[in-house]
Amino acid sequence: MARVFSGIQPSGTLHLGNYLGALRRWVPYQDSDDTRFCIVDLHALTLDIEPAALRAQTLDTALAYLAAGLDPARAVLFVQSHVPAHAELTWLLECTASYGELARMTQFKDKAARGGSHQELVRASLLTYPVLMAADILAYRTEKVPVGDDQRQHIELARTVATRFNARYGDVFVVPDADIAPVAARIMDLQQPDRKMSKSIPSPAGRIDLTDTPDEIRRKVRRAVTDTAAEVAYDPDRKPGIANLLDILAAALDDGGSPAVLAERYASYGALKADVADAVVALLEPFQARLAAWRADAGEVHKLLAAGAAAARAEAEHTLGRAREAVGLLAPA
Repeated sequence: MARVFSGIQPSGTLHLGNYLGALRRWVPYQDSDDTRFCIVDLHALTLDIEPAALRAQTLDTALAYLAAGLDPARAVLFVQSHVPAHAELTWLLECTASYGELARMTQFKDKAARGGSHQELVRASLLTYPVLMAADILAYRTEKVPVGDDQRQHIELARTVATRFNARYGDVFVVPDADIAPVAARIMDLQQPDRKMSKSIPSPAGRIDLTDTPDEIRRKVRRAVTDTAAEVAYDPDRKPGIANLLDILAAALDDGGSPAVLAERYASYGALKADVADAVVALLEPFQARLAAWRADAGEVHKLLAAGAAAARAEAEHTLGRAREAVGLLAPA
């Protein structure tokens, strides 16, 4: 059994990309691996987020984990900030990572560039949060990290930092591997298919939220941007909108074949969009029913998260203790 760790940031309403690329993928790992799934709320503080919204979205993310089929009896489910060892381990790893490595991270460069001439307002955490992500992973001696394609660079940083720390101080960390989904590794925005579907985009038109009604889903898919040609073909470079719809359909059907094979079934964009909408509605219907049931029992959810945090603390503190000793920190009496 491999040790598996992954998590989602509670920075907004979860959407179809989160479900296909993460939540649904995580469920089978419970049967084959030793799993930990975390709600990474500390990462959300890199954004301008209201405290009440952060608390509510953290709970909503936990509800989504459970509704997707994650089972506290088979996986450790917990909130990141409930395990203080993550933050302390981050400092030890920041003393191992380099500024150059962090400054080259694509997401930092993109977000910092949006600050324009107001660089003094760009939060330092945007530069350093990949080290916190590395600490999340390395605290549990993780071997396999199921993530979206956009997280490859972050996993490479975790591998680099773990390897460098081990070379300097001894064998403390396991060097993890990324496990990228073969299909729907990155679901794109329906209105701007050159960027991924995101919780942080203000307009909801380009994303399918997991709480959308069937009518809302069908309307968003029907209005999805395509192109002026009539041919249905899987070509992410020339036809990114159509390729995105085919990726969604392939993932939603699960056994529908590859996106390229699915493209051969369609002679028009309208027929493709209708099938994509129907597949997404059918996919989310049971999830939404389970979500409503868990929402009605929020007290139990809090208890499950507390139990998960207790189990996670024991593991993370053990790894942190080894790292503290390795770097030469004096142990407390």
